[in-house]
Amino acid sequence: MTEETTASAIAPPSPASTQPTEPVSVGQESVSTGPDGNSRPASARSASAAQTAQADSLATTPETGTGADRVTVRMPADGAYLSVLRTATAGLAARLDFTLDDIEDMRIAVDEACAMLLSQTVPGSSLECTFTLSADDMTIAVSVQSLSPRPPSADTFAWTVLSALAGSVHAEVGPADRLAVVMRKGRPHSGSASRETRD
Repeated sequence: MTEETTASAIAPPSPASTQPTEPVSVGQESVSTGPDGNSRPASARSASAAQTAQADSLATTPETGTGADRVTVRMPADGAYLSVLRTATAGLAARLDFTLDDIEDMRIAVDEACAMLLSQTVPGSSLECTFTLSADDMTIAVSVQSLSPRPPSADTFAWTVLSALAGSVHAEVGPADRLAVVMRKGRPHSGSASRETRD
């Protein structure tokens, strides 16, 4: 009995036990092993990595160098949908801590700007409104496609009211005959608001 036990204890390991094994990293997906004992790469890990890279490439980031957030609303160029823009304007202005009076002024200003543009819009086209939110102010650009774009006159009573409500206002004609009215309102007690007051 003693001889058999000793022989078994000093017997060399079998060839199968001397084969090199793949190091397994803790926290990674398991690696499948084939019938021949060789490790094979898991296709699921490659697919997961590709999906992660794609998600990272689609992540939304603020504008480079400005720290501004941009929100765009596109809808049919019809007065029946203007309540959507008024609601969006109020919500975004509140995020910048605008006063209740300033929020109401911007709601009315967006409504007035849209009224100026809808009279020139191409039937069946869309109205686009882009909100740019920065640390100092909010810029709102409302635009429509027009067959013969004509910027609104700055000498009219409607333009005077719009300027009083929104602060800084100008009109421009962009590519593809898109007529736009751009308004900028400074945040209360911000450096931008102080500059507008001095001007």
